[in-house]
This record gives sequence, C-alpha cells and structure tokens, in this order.
Amino acid sequence: MFARAGLVLGIAVALYVVCWLVDAHLRTRRGPWEVTFTRESDGEPAIVIAEPRLGISGVRIVFAGESVAATNATATVRFDRPRPELPFGRVLYDDLMYQPGAVTFDLFGHEIELLPTRLGVNRSARAWNSGEVLRLQPAEKPPPRPPGKKARGDRDSRQ
Repeated sequence: MFARAGLVLGIAVALYVVCWLVDAHLRTRRGPWEVTFTRESDGEPAIVIAEPRLGISGVRIVFAGESVAATNATATVRFDRPRPELPFGRVLYDDLMYQPGAVTFDLFGHEIELLPTRLGVNRSARAWNSGEVLRLQPAEKPPPRPPGKKARGDRDSRQ
C-alpha cells in the first residue's frame, strides 16, 4: 500500500517538475525586449528597439524638440523583469509573463507600445520594420486621457 502511494507521489512530482521546466522554457525562449536609451548627435533623446529572436533590430524613435540630461542619456535596458529603471520616461504597462511580452512607455508625452506583432506609436499601430527611423514631433503627442480613465496598467496612487 505504501509502495503504491510512494509511486503515485513520485510520478506526480516528476510530472510537476517536467511541466514547470517546459513552462519556464516557453516563458523565456524568445528573450526580452532590448531598448537602448540614447541621444542623437544634436542632443535629442532617442530609443533604439531590438528583439533578436523576432528579427527586430535597429528601430529608432527620435523625440524631436525634447532634451534630457547628459548623465541620464545612454543605457540599454532589457525587459526581463517588471518595471526596470529607465534613463528617461516611465513604464506605463508591462506584461512580461511570456517574453518578449508587452511594454508601454510614456516618453516625453508620447506613448510607445512594444508588442511582438506590432509597434504602437501614440496609440496608432505600425508594422515592425527593422532599421526604421521615426522622428516624433511635439505636436504628435496624443491628448491626455480623460479624468478617471487610466492607461492600461497604471497603478493607483494609493498603492
């Protein structure tokens, strides 16, 4: 009787470990978004987006008419954990359960959304084009959200 219970327990533990390992592999197999926060030669801030496993590289978004302190200008951030520190701007939303996941930024009032299937720029969808350079003007910023309507993932200030 105890031998049979031990066998069932052993099979259950082995199955759990195998399922956990498969899930861990599926969560990280594509790798995280890699975003380099930098400045153009004229000092305007920019980001360069890459996701090598999806074949996305060198997508540059320049924030025309904006400025950032030289000390906060250059760093590469890998989105392999929630809410990393950014050299400039802030993360509005991230879902990194299965990488690369979804990340939405507020950068100088512009909303940038990284999804495996598309790039969101100021609430408009665009196809991924490696090597593309987008130059965003201050006039292209989306209007503020109505009072009481939060962006997906915005946290309540009471938390």
